[in-house]
Amino acid sequence: MPEGSHLILIIDDELPIRRFLRASLTAEGYGIVEAESGESGVKLAARQPPDLVILDLGLPDIDGQEVILRLREWLTAPILILSARDQETQKVRALDEGADDYLTKPFGIGELLARIRTAMRHAHPARTESSVLSIGDLRVDLSARQVLEGEERIALTPIEYKLLVTLMKHPGKVLTHRFLLREVWGPQASQETHYLRVFVAGLRRKLGDDPARSRYIATEQGVGYRFAAE
Repeated sequence: MPEGSHLILIIDDELPIRRFLRASLTAEGYGIVEAESGESGVKLAARQPPDLVILDLGLPDIDGQEVILRLREWLTAPILILSARDQETQKVRALDEGADDYLTKPFGIGELLARIRTAMRHAHPARTESSVLSIGDLRVDLSARQVLEGEERIALTPIEYKLLVTLMKHPGKVLTHRFLLREVWGPQASQETHYLRVFVAGLRRKLGDDPARSRYIATEQGVGYRFAAE
């Protein structure tokens, strides 16, 4: 593996998929290790901790959801789910149990590479801390509790502000309804998804963010929301 390159662990029982991923990812300079079962994947990760895991949920020995739980006992690296399962409940469960992102087979390699870059970038943040969150023209000054788009100050309610900050602290990552409700309203509100719809709509309106062509807040249907990575 080239010095300084990131190591990706692929856990998938389909040999053609592993071959395709190996060829595509090594061409981008990533180091690759592979496992065809959940048990062997967990052991490989323990022996050689990866920088990112690509995980199929439908494995021959243990379910991919169990693999997430076992890896998350000690592994902090991003976990990207790559699976033929497209039910919303499966996506929500995987994300709630510790996965960072989810792609459904069949997938485009361009989108996969973009998701990997985003996950890697935010798994290894810059060491210098800042009191300002900035994505595109949008800036949040955490010390002054001010939101600016370009030079224009945006007036937000306390809940809208907390929701925006939570989203911006996880750029490019899918945040489930349950996660956002717990973070913004507290654990007692984890099932009140109508709260979220109302406040996301209000936040979009104030940011001038068209849901059909979102610059900032993208909807992951039935799962949650993803804030722009750039």
